[in-house]
Amino acid sequence: MSMLEKPNLFYVQELAGDDLAFENKFIGILKDEFPLEQQEYVNCIEKSQLIDAAQIVHKLKHKFNILSMTESYTFAVAYEEELKKSRPQKDKRFREILNTIEDYLKTI
Repeated sequence: MSMLEKPNLFYVQELAGDDLAFENKFIGILKDEFPLEQQEYVNCIEKSQLIDAAQIVHKLKHKFNILSMTESYTFAVAYEEELKKSRPQKDKRFREILNTIEDYLKTI
């Protein structure tokens, strides 16, 4: 993975169909949950609570799927397993993905 994937709402729009209220509610949930989970992840890494960090990566990776970021989802699956083995080496890359999503959520 050289370039970071760009998040998008294709999946959400497909799921919602013509139901704009559903789509907006879904986006609202993403906007509410994501920053909290992102901060929780950072806190766990900073405290070397790697098992807890793995659980948060597990939650976050589903948001990658929702935002049509399949490469990032695959990366997160592998990273979650590495965290369970006390190997946080992919933290920098994972945070880049999180920052990309954070920036994107501010635009929708």
